[in-house]
Amino acid sequence: MKVRVTVLPKSGVLDPEGKAIAGALASLGYAGLREVRAGKVIDLDLDAADEAQARATAEEMARRLLANTVIESFRVEVLG
Repeated sequence: MKVRVTVLPKSGVLDPEGKAIAGALASLGYAGLREVRAGKVIDLDLDAADEAQARATAEEMARRLLANTVIESFRVEVLG
């Protein structure tokens, strides 16, 4: 079962990478950019009996290792 975990800094947490990207985009002439949040996407291929088990396993992985839940939030998508 394919699962995607998206990890982003929580709102209000300093995101220096996002700030750098925003500055670079502005220097390239892209106006009207309010905010950039840079994170990571982790694609997993799990042995799971069903979507619920795949989601539960990926959420546990995210809480235990993939995301620092103090400063990051995560979203799990079961892709099939």
